[in-house]
Amino acid sequence: MPEIVGIRFKRAGKTYDFDAADLPLKPNDIVVVESDFGLSLGKVVKQKRYVEAFDRPLKQVLRIATEEDLNAVTENKNLEKEAYDYCLQRIKARGMQMKLVSTEATIDRKRIIFYFTADGRIDFRELVKDLAAHFRTRIEMRQIGVRDESKMIGGIGICGRELCCCTFLSTFDPVAIKMAKDQELVLNVAKLSGLCGRLMCCLRYEFEGDLKEVALEDEPIPQDEPIILEEREATMATILSTIKEEDKEPIAECTNDRQLQNQVNYSEGEDNNKEEETTNLATHHKESSKTLERRGFFKRRRHFKR
Repeated sequence: MPEIVGIRFKRAGKTYDFDAADLPLKPNDIVVVESDFGLSLGKVVKQKRYVEAFDRPLKQVLRIATEEDLNAVTENKNLEKEAYDYCLQRIKARGMQMKLVSTEATIDRKRIIFYFTADGRIDFRELVKDLAAHFRTRIEMRQIGVRDESKMIGGIGICGRELCCCTFLSTFDPVAIKMAKDQELVLNVAKLSGLCGRLMCCLRYEFEGDLKEVALEDEPIPQDEPIILEEREATMATILSTIKEEDKEPIAECTNDRQLQNQVNYSEGEDNNKEEETTNLATHHKESSKTLERRGFFKRRRHFKR
């Protein structure tokens, strides 16, 4: 009956089962194990337990991490930084359409792993040759998704807290747009998408429906919802037509009243204008007669002087 223990290599990463190998292990212990990539440092997150049978052979825990192992991990940080800078330089020099995310080196430095994202498949054989010739070790290129990229880099979500995938989510469960519709959320790209550009994982937290009925696949977020817009336009058209029918007769009465008032004002204005015109004509005649009298007076004076 083997005795197994659960070990995690990264924060909020997956938990893997290893053979405890009769070591006095307890949770939060740092141990050295032989993973698929080589010697790696892990943390015990599940205490030892016995199982009757296991479907596949388990790798053993080599030892509890010593001070030398911890120092080796610290020194590898400089190697990882150098590998990241050099790989980024070669990617730019070759004009490759890929984004380098991070690098990771094993404790014994027998392998360096490069994580990157790309839209499609990338032919990186020449890049691997450059890296192997420079670092003299085994090079492994691993293409990851945008969700894994956010998990590695980290960040702050629109809720103001650290991303769920960086804190406690160990696996990425599929999220569907139907979850947002059932929760009556606004179908807005900025509000439903996370830093990775996909639907936010928290849409599943408050989904009360049956997950089997939902197409659990990453779906694109719709820019608009034409059905809702058509219904809204039809509703607005009905409301406007109803308002026009109800207010049609009062508006006509009001228009007639205004027309009558305008006619009265216009007739009064015409009478006033006639009186003003008569007054102006009389004044004009008086002024013209005075002008003529003055002209005759001056002519008579000239005649008498001669």
